[in-house]
Amino acid sequence: MNLDKKILICFNEPTRLYTNYLGKEITSESENIDLSERDFLNQIENIKTILSKKFLSVDTLPVNSDIKSLIKKINSFSPDVILNFVESVEGVSNLESYVAGIFDLLGIPYTGNNPICLGNCLIKSRTKQILNSHGIKTPRHFITTLNRVPSPRELLMRYPMILKLAREDASIGISEFSVVNDYDSLKQRLQYLYKTYNQEVLIEEYIEGRELNVAILGDQILPISEIRFDGLPENLPKIITYEAKWSPDSIYYKHTTPRCPAPLEKKLKQKIEQLALEAYKALECRDYARVDIRLNNKNVPYVIEVNPNPDISPDSGFVRSAAAAGISYEDLLFRLTQMALNRIQYDTQAAI
Repeated sequence: MNLDKKILICFNEPTRLYTNYLGKEITSESENIDLSERDFLNQIENIKTILSKKFLSVDTLPVNSDIKSLIKKINSFSPDVILNFVESVEGVSNLESYVAGIFDLLGIPYTGNNPICLGNCLIKSRTKQILNSHGIKTPRHFITTLNRVPSPRELLMRYPMILKLAREDASIGISEFSVVNDYDSLKQRLQYLYKTYNQEVLIEEYIEGRELNVAILGDQILPISEIRFDGLPENLPKIITYEAKWSPDSIYYKHTTPRCPAPLEKKLKQKIEQLALEAYKALECRDYARVDIRLNNKNVPYVIEVNPNPDISPDSGFVRSAAAAGISYEDLLFRLTQMALNRIQYDTQAAI
């Protein structure tokens, strides 16, 4: 136990950057808020209560763009460790890594991944470059420049293709219209994404097959989850949309069913675990991350995405995998905190 330690929980102050997060036309005012932020905000006090059982002092701090105020408040509290749950600053996802950088400059250990890892995983083109340089399979892809539609010759991929925002996470902008089957649909989707989100787009070969999530805690691979799409209408692509994650009343949410542990033949399971661990190490993840993988019709695994500092709400996929490994929610929070505390001891020993 570390009853003498002071813990500060930092999280992004909820805000609205886009007028639309769903990746399709909205039908009500309630749909133009970022549900991923609202969902986790509800868990902050619960996390504080859990950690207060073992630590001297636990406080929370919402983070916005007022950096001077942030630094002043952190210094005033003088934490031994920061639990870093900041995923964006005023809705801007690529500022996530900047906040971790501030913690580094202040010399305060924090949970989760460092700025370089966070930045490399958010920018999808960079993620693919790093993974491919390590011989790790990812789907073929093309990164657009803003407001430009590539020619069919440039794409060098077969349909169907899936279009994703090049610098976003939490499935923002992903809907049933993200998978396209012809060039006209691709152009239409690109124009919509440019207009709505004003950023580059990743065009990727769509791997139609089983969707697997591999959660990694420290150096421990947790039981693999499979996302099933049982009952989803045949005309809808089997993908994890924004609604599938955050909108309980949506058809995607209702027909996106996790199964953990995933039923996998032993050799295939080992292959997937090894691939996930290689991706984790290639991107220099630490503490915790989730690697998303798709199997094609020949059971060849492709890394779709690497998610450092994934959502750890009680009903999240990462927590589900931890529970399947016999790790309670409280224990998971304590382990993450202890990993950061261990870095204090390591740095102290290194300085001697």
